[in-house]
Amino acid sequence: MAGSRGNPSYFLQEISNPSFFCKFLLFSLVSHIPKEKTMLKEERQKYILDQVHLHHRVLLNDLSESLNVSIDTVRRDVKELDQEKKLKKVHGGATSFGFMTFTKDDGNIYLKSKKISIAEKTVSLLSDGQVILMSGGTTNMEVAKLIPKRLELTVFTPSLHVAMALLDHENVEVIFLGGKLLHDAKFAVGGTVVNALSQLRVDLCILGTGYLDAQFGLTEFDWEVIQVKQAMIRAAKKTVILTVSDKLHSVQKYKTCDMTAVHTLVTELEPSDPLLDAFRPFELVLV
Repeated sequence: MAGSRGNPSYFLQEISNPSFFCKFLLFSLVSHIPKEKTMLKEERQKYILDQVHLHHRVLLNDLSESLNVSIDTVRRDVKELDQEKKLKKVHGGATSFGFMTFTKDDGNIYLKSKKISIAEKTVSLLSDGQVILMSGGTTNMEVAKLIPKRLELTVFTPSLHVAMALLDHENVEVIFLGGKLLHDAKFAVGGTVVNALSQLRVDLCILGTGYLDAQFGLTEFDWEVIQVKQAMIRAAKKTVILTVSDKLHSVQKYKTCDMTAVHTLVTELEPSDPLLDAFRPFELVLV
């Protein structure tokens, strides 16, 4: 039968039909559209919380890209976590509650044991009479707590949290670099801070990290914070970077500095750990 679907001539007629070709092309295109990664809501929300606790603040766009889901899906997840008081939803992203309210006695610090280990190593780099710069963050808060009471230091900092923690040390002269204070981070930014830093030449600059990568260096997503950190690096003879290993090989949009600007990298790892291999070509002091 000439019209039978099992007849070869019928098949040849069909594939020569323009409408058949269009249907076939449409099917091919649809079948190759990337689909959202299959992930349970609980898994997505755990990832979001881990990122918020690790970096203190995250952007919806970054979460959407990392999870390979729509930004609307991420926005709903963040809204639910905010309602459950597990994070704070802010414009374009989310922050951890610890980022806004942590104190020197806060026992609910993410990866606290690693940060204490880093702080202990960092304190060993300090000596009497030094003038140092300290940025903010939970790791620097641990450093502030562990500074020996006998040690005489002068510390400049744009972090209100760190400045308050250092006031417990009678032998530490604390100089707060005031400017426009960021509400969440309690960190001073702006031209006043940058100008004050341009007048300094300190022994050490101790910087906490948001994101660190061997190729792209130290990066952040807050342009105002970057301006202050760059001024801190310029004001110091040596720059010491503190980071938990969980932040290694992570990158954000704006660069603070290349690894060539860093003298010492302090992590909770042993200096021989393979995770640090990418940083060895820069001849850093690994602590």
